[in-house]
Amino acid sequence: MITIVDCGSQFTQNIARRVRELGTYSEIVPYNTSVTEIGAKKPDGIIISGGQYSVYDKGAPMYDKALLDLPVPKLGICYGQQSIARLLGGKVEPTSKREYGKTQVRIKNCPLFHGIYKREFKSGNVTANHKHSLDVWMSHADIVTQMPEGFVDVARSASGHIAAMYKDDIYAVQFHPEVDHTEHGRDLLKNFVQRICHAAKDWNNDAFLERTGAEIKEKVGDGRVIGAVSGGVDSSVGAVFLSQLLGDQFHVYFVNNGLLRKNEEQEVMQYLSPLIKNIHYVDAADEFISKLNGVGDPDEKRNVIGNTFITVFEREAGPLGAKYLFQGTLYPDVIESVPIYGSSSKIKRHHNVGGLPKRMGLKLVEPWRYLFKDEVRAIGERLGVPHEIVWRHPFPGPGLAVRIVGKHNPITSEKLKMLREADDIFISELKKSGHYEKIAQAFAVLTPIETSGVMGDEGTYQRTIGLRAVTTSDFMTADWYWPGKDFVTHVTNRIINEVKGVDRVVYDTTQKPPATIEWE
Repeated sequence: MITIVDCGSQFTQNIARRVRELGTYSEIVPYNTSVTEIGAKKPDGIIISGGQYSVYDKGAPMYDKALLDLPVPKLGICYGQQSIARLLGGKVEPTSKREYGKTQVRIKNCPLFHGIYKREFKSGNVTANHKHSLDVWMSHADIVTQMPEGFVDVARSASGHIAAMYKDDIYAVQFHPEVDHTEHGRDLLKNFVQRICHAAKDWNNDAFLERTGAEIKEKVGDGRVIGAVSGGVDSSVGAVFLSQLLGDQFHVYFVNNGLLRKNEEQEVMQYLSPLIKNIHYVDAADEFISKLNGVGDPDEKRNVIGNTFITVFEREAGPLGAKYLFQGTLYPDVIESVPIYGSSSKIKRHHNVGGLPKRMGLKLVEPWRYLFKDEVRAIGERLGVPHEIVWRHPFPGPGLAVRIVGKHNPITSEKLKMLREADDIFISELKKSGHYEKIAQAFAVLTPIETSGVMGDEGTYQRTIGLRAVTTSDFMTADWYWPGKDFVTHVTNRIINEVKGVDRVVYDTTQKPPATIEWE
C-alpha cells in the first residue's frame, strides 16, 4: 500500500489513481492523521500531496514532522516539497517568477529519474553529469530557496528554481508528476512506487467492481434505489452497473430539466432504453425554468438546480418507497465542489454535488465517487456498454444553465434556443470532421458580451458565442484543442449565418489550470 497524505491539493486523488494504475493499492488520509495511525497500517511508501496554501500561511495544512522519520520512502509533491524543506530546516520563500502550467526542467541522474534520464540519450556521448530537459506541469508561487542539510538538488526549472531534491529515503519534486501534461510523470511515479518502495501489484478494476458491488448491496439491502441519469458516460455506466447488480430494485429516471442540448431527450432515451430495464422519462422543464427565472449568479443557479433535482427525485421515489438515490458523481466533481479534509478549496460550480440540500429524504449511492472519467470508461467497456455511450462527451448536470455565463445574464427561453443551435452546429461539425473522438469535451457558451458587427449594409450589436474544446484523460488538468483554421472558420460562419442574434464567435485557448473546463 502507498499512503497519500492530503494537504489540500486538487490533484490528490489523481495521485492515488496513478498509483492504482501501477497495480498498487493506495489510500488517502488527511494531513492531520496521526503518525501512529499511518505507521500502524505499514505502508510501503508515503506521498505528500500539493496544496493551495503557502507553508507560512496561518492554518496551512501541516502534518507532523515525525511523519518524515517513518522507515519508508517518502515523496513530496509541490507543497509537499516545500513542507519537507521547511520542516527539516530549509527555507521557502515567495518568488516573483511564479510558474504555472507547462515549464521546462533540467534533471540529473538519481533513483527518481531512473530510466527517464537515460532513455533520451543513446548516442554514447552522454556523461553521468549531462542534464536533460523535461516538460512538466507546475502550479506554484513559492519556491525552496535553501534545501535542508544533506539534500541535493536533482532538477532545476528554467527560472533556476529547485524542481527536485532528495536525501536518503526522502524525495521531493516541485512539479506535478501525476498530471498528464508532465513528460514521463508516470515513469517517475513508477520508479517511486516499484523501484524505491518495492510495493506489490495487487489492484485492478475487477477487484474494485467486486468490492463496490458488495458495499452497495450491503448498504441498500432489499431497499429500492432510483437513479439520476443525464445520458453522460458517468451516470449511464453507473445505471447499467446498478441495473445488472440490483435488478428490479433499481429504477432510472431521466429528467428533462429544460436545459438540455438540442434533441438530447430523444437521443438519451433511445440508447438507454435497451440497456436498462426500469427507465422512466420525466418532463420537468417548466418547473426548472420557472425557478431559474432572473437567476444569473453561478452559485445560486447551481443551488436552485440541485435542489430542484432532489425535489423531483423525492417526488418520483414516493410511489416506489425508494430510500436511495444513485448519482454518477466522479471524484473531480467532489473535490472541486466540496472542500475535503478542511483544506481543498471549492472550484467547480457546475456540478449538482455542491447544490444538494442539507436535509434530503434520499440517501446517496455513488459508486464512482472516487474514480476518474477514463476509469469509468474502462469499466463501461468491461460491462458491455456501447462505444457511442462510453465515449460521449460529458455534459454538466445543470446543463446549459452554466453555459449561459455571467451574473447579469439570466436564463431565458430565447437564450437557451440561441445556445442550443450554436452548440449543435459546433458538435455536429466536430463529429462530421473526425475531431470529436480526439477531444475529451467540447461545447459552446453564450456570453453576456454584445459587440458591434456588420451584416450586409447594416450595423449590428449582438451576442458573442465562445467555443471550447479540450484534451484530457482525467479532467483535473486539460489542454485546449485546435481543430484548424479552416474548421473554426467554417463553424463560425455557420453560427453567424444560422443563429439569429449572434454576430461574433471567439475560441477559448486557456489550459486547466488556470481556467476550469466549464466557464462557470
